[in-house]
Amino acid sequence: MAAALGVRPTKQRGQNFVIDANTVRRIVRTARVSPEDVVVEVGPGLGSLTLALLQEAAWVTAVEIDDVLAAALPATVAARLPGRADRFALVHHDAMRVAELPGPEPTALVANLPYNVAVPVLLHMLATFPSIEHGLVMVQAEVADRLAAEPGSKVYGVPSVKAAWYAEVRRAGAIGRNVFWPAPNVDSGLVSLTRREPPRTRATRREVFAVVDAAFAQRRKTLRAALAGWAGSAAAAEAALTAAGIDPRARGESLTIEDFAAIAERKGTTGA
Repeated sequence: MAAALGVRPTKQRGQNFVIDANTVRRIVRTARVSPEDVVVEVGPGLGSLTLALLQEAAWVTAVEIDDVLAAALPATVAARLPGRADRFALVHHDAMRVAELPGPEPTALVANLPYNVAVPVLLHMLATFPSIEHGLVMVQAEVADRLAAEPGSKVYGVPSVKAAWYAEVRRAGAIGRNVFWPAPNVDSGLVSLTRREPPRTRATRREVFAVVDAAFAQRRKTLRAALAGWAGSAAAAEAALTAAGIDPRARGESLTIEDFAAIAERKGTTGA
């Protein structure tokens, strides 16, 4: 198919196509896709995962930025699964800028995400489409570890905390390199997501994420020092932390998303 289309995977778009049928079936099975699910897929490529999803889901919307791949996918679906072609929609767009989707509201996100944009795409989709109840994404193993990390872990950081705002996140398996074309230089991992309610807080998501960004921008520093710029001074940061019940000498890697929300609530309310 790639040869017929004149397609060569590019590093610029992080294109590594899944070429193993068993891996595709495993992804759909692990994603717990049901006949009631409306799935949004990011980066369908040549359509191997798309076809597997269509056999299980009520509807699949694929978001593809590549001009050639986007043009070819509807014909591939029509040729391979003619009985399901009316349950498929294509959005030719950058997933980072998608604000709406055709068809029913999505209930599941299943995707082989390009390594270079995996985290921002995932966070954008979860923020933009609150109807997504669960999901499974395949990402670089290192990214999978970061997304699923718990407080206190060496790899716990911004992706871990921000993903936890939207969902319960866990590692759901490892994927070898030889199931891709071309084979990447790194291993991949599956990450499972189950939507959860965000922390109860008077602070907005933007305000909470600002604290998260500040805390990990200088992760070796104590929170009192790391949040000084965010709060206006080290003293103001300490006052906000103390009011939130957080030790000012702690570091960001020890805090939960609920802790960050509590800190965000206290900004400017302590008189410091």
